[in-house]
Amino acid sequence: MSTADALASTTYSAGDQRQLGRIHDALAADEALDPLPRYYLVGSGTDEPIELPEEIYQVLRQAVDAMQKGLSVTISPTSQTLTTQQAADLLGISRPTLIKTLDSGKLPYTRSGTHRRLALTDVLDYREKRRQEQYATIEALSVEVDESTDIDKMLDDLKSARKAVSTKRRAR
Repeated sequence: MSTADALASTTYSAGDQRQLGRIHDALAADEALDPLPRYYLVGSGTDEPIELPEEIYQVLRQAVDAMQKGLSVTISPTSQTLTTQQAADLLGISRPTLIKTLDSGKLPYTRSGTHRRLALTDVLDYREKRRQEQYATIEALSVEVDESTDIDKMLDDLKSARKAVSTKRRAR
């Protein structure tokens, strides 16, 4: 297999469901006993076992969970440095919106000639930060409702919460 073939996106489907179930159960049981289990790669040779890094374990765990649910898994290698289009796609926003974010200083980048490049870790951190802000906004906009609540008061409370969130967003 050539290097180019090895770096292409590849989709895998589960083979032997019984064997997959055994792997899934073993991983789940070990995690129940120890939230940070250690796993080793043991080949057919006489070399010493190699401990799997946490990231490799998480990829394995996620792949096994998906395949156990009857889904296929696609592995798509990504560079540690992203173009603005790749970063926008990863964030689920348009490229012009990403450029505004870069220009406002909310996300660091470097220049390669006239092109902007972003570190994958910075983009992933920004995505998580945005997600947490979205959850906080949803929480701020939620109100307790029961049948005895006055509808007009509830609507006023909701309107006040929206104004507070809007004011906070503009202040940034």
